[in-house]
Amino acid sequence: MARVTREKSLEALERTIGVKIRDRERFERALTHASLQTEGGAKSYERLEFLGDRVLGLVIAERLFGQFPEADEGELSLRLNALVSAEACAEIADEIGLFDYVRQGTDLKKLKGERTRNIRADLVESLIAAIYLGEGLDTARDFVIRHWGERLDAAVVARRDPKTALQEWAHQRGPTAPRYEMIDRSGPDHEPVFVIRVAIEGIAPAEGRGRSKRIAEQEAAAEVLRREGVWKDTD
Repeated sequence: MARVTREKSLEALERTIGVKIRDRERFERALTHASLQTEGGAKSYERLEFLGDRVLGLVIAERLFGQFPEADEGELSLRLNALVSAEACAEIADEIGLFDYVRQGTDLKKLKGERTRNIRADLVESLIAAIYLGEGLDTARDFVIRHWGERLDAAVVARRDPKTALQEWAHQRGPTAPRYEMIDRSGPDHEPVFVIRVAIEGIAPAEGRGRSKRIAEQEAAAEVLRREGVWKDTD
């Protein structure tokens, strides 16, 4: 994205993330891929990503510690690892549309899916660092809780991946794999709600909803696992 459109883009980003951008240079750096580094490497997001990773971990750990007073260290670690993973951070980036703001020297926009996952995850972490440095921990915490909220509250976070568990359970029953279908999408572009239906031959379908297709698929799979007694609510 050219520099001449950056001011307008940052204004759009302000509206999306709900944070006033005061230090525009810092946010520019938070959105700059290493392929566009100036001499010396001072302008890419890599240093900010390092800090943002630690801020994110602190905020999530603090929230989990208070939200699950009976959980032991092992369960808390499992939940934390899932919530700060590259996959989770990339999903947040997708929900914000953050990859559209990246400044880069090579044509990253031609890369798809998993090939950009780490870049999208790094962008979220560098954005958190920019918010933390500019507005303080409370504002960074608010940003994280707002965007991770559904994941923090999800009952399936500390379990095995529900899609994988459902795939294995379905395979034990027969040769037909679960089929996922999007049946609805609502809400604005910056805060969508997806409804996904999963169907397995011989089993009643189930639906899940979430702010990304993956979350909705996971919730639909978890619903089947709970309904069929594979998972218990207390597991």
